[in-house]
Amino acid sequence: MEPGTLPGLAALALASYLLGTVPFGLLVSRAMGLGDPRDIGSGNIGATNVLRTGSKTAGGLTLLLDALKGLFPVLAGRALFAEGGAELAGLAAFLGHLFPVWLRFRGGKGVATFFGVLFGLAWPLGLVAAGTWLATAWATRMSSAAALAASALAPVAGLLLAPSETFYLLALLAVLIWVRHRANISRIVAGREPRIGGAKKEQGP
Repeated sequence: MEPGTLPGLAALALASYLLGTVPFGLLVSRAMGLGDPRDIGSGNIGATNVLRTGSKTAGGLTLLLDALKGLFPVLAGRALFAEGGAELAGLAAFLGHLFPVWLRFRGGKGVATFFGVLFGLAWPLGLVAAGTWLATAWATRMSSAAALAASALAPVAGLLLAPSETFYLLALLAVLIWVRHRANISRIVAGREPRIGGAKKEQGP
């Protein structure tokens, strides 16, 4: 490791984490006069719950911004420190979204940011995961089931579509997404998970 590399990686990780902590769902909802998304539905700050405010625009903006805060750190990390920097930045941004210091470490479930990281690591992998999400969402009408399927497939698809060393990162991110969706998994098993387009006050991802 070259002199100065370790401080640079530490700075990259910190900057990526801080970007990940930006609660775009909360900021967008308040800016559009929609209130606090933590007061409705699942109480989550992610795009799916923001959509429950009744504003597709707010939901779409949250989805895009949460994805970009996963994409940009990966691209910056690669430019500065090659693939190792890309993976570190992606992990830090993802953890920032899940555990934002500004919200007492109670953040989102990481799905949009996960997709941003995937597209940054290897865009074909991002396309496969997005296709899996869309197909599963169409078949089940459940955003949570789509997220679980896409995240589970990503490490396997990554063996073919991304540098081999990213498998461990993708597996870790998938595990974290499944852990964050444990309540959804229980509702899916019980047949009580809300469907896409259901009432905005329901519990869901």
